[in-house]
Amino acid sequence: MASTKVLDAKKAIVSEITEKLKNSESVILFEYQGLTVSEVSELRRKLRDTEAEVRVYKNTLLKRALDDAKISLDGFLEGPNAIMFGKNLLEPIKVITEFAKDHDKMKIQVGIINGNTADLKVINEYASIPSYEGLLTMLAAGMMEHVRNLAIGLNLYAEKLEN
Repeated sequence: MASTKVLDAKKAIVSEITEKLKNSESVILFEYQGLTVSEVSELRRKLRDTEAEVRVYKNTLLKRALDDAKISLDGFLEGPNAIMFGKNLLEPIKVITEFAKDHDKMKIQVGIINGNTADLKVINEYASIPSYEGLLTMLAAGMMEHVRNLAIGLNLYAEKLEN
């Protein structure tokens, strides 16, 4: 039987995972086997810039935390997995999907976005959404088009009145 000290340490890890799941808008589970240490360090550095982190936990402890959060990822918790916790929704997903495209040994398995399970197709859809700044630029360009058309229309009307 395991000692009380070991059980307490495992309970602390499970509660840490549960807390991170509650505080994260985007969570991605991926296989990292085959990546070098420098590649994993590069991924961690890129994710740190987007207020996200990568952790590796034992699958049994991760499963207990997911059960506590009432999230089912059965079938994905086999083999060596890493999990990404992102405080923001889009930016960490964009970083991890771009990294997976550049490194074929990394395989994204499943995600949890705003508390809902998301498969690879949904994750890729989120990754294709433009950034906040890009969306603002698109909105401004659309609004400027209407202002430009109004200016052209008013100019033509003024020329018509002069004649």
